[in-house]
Amino acid sequence: MDDAGQQHGIMPTREALRLAQEKGLDLVNVAPDARPPVCRIMNFGRYKYEQSKREKEARKRQKVINVKEIRLRPTIDEHDYQVKLRNAKRFLTAGDKVKVTVRFRGRQLVHADTGKELLTRMAEETEELGVVERKPRLEGMQMIMILAPRSEEKGGK
Repeated sequence: MDDAGQQHGIMPTREALRLAQEKGLDLVNVAPDARPPVCRIMNFGRYKYEQSKREKEARKRQKVINVKEIRLRPTIDEHDYQVKLRNAKRFLTAGDKVKVTVRFRGRQLVHADTGKELLTRMAEETEELGVVERKPRLEGMQMIMILAPRSEEKGGK
């Protein structure tokens, strides 16, 4: 292809280079994996500039999702729980994932059902803002659940 977008068909590399030199432009291999490889006659500097601009624009549109962690204890007081719940809601509205962890000490692990109740309560109370991405699961001495923000495309389920 030449700078005007006109296709010249399959031709030897030397001839394509000669055409590019006549026009004072570069021969750029735009699709090296294609059979036969697709080359284009263009200004290489301008091509690189436009490509970097496209990549920059794509990075701008990309949303970075952070994972915030909230740690609870199985014997947490009601007020402390409300503070943690408020933080979880704030994180979800900001578009971040929330990793809710219940840490057990010593023999508290016998009462793992208390931790599970705590996590399901947290999931129910943040239901309008987020969905459970990973259900409560015991890993060692802690129980972990991950909440993801509700996306706008789903329309609130």
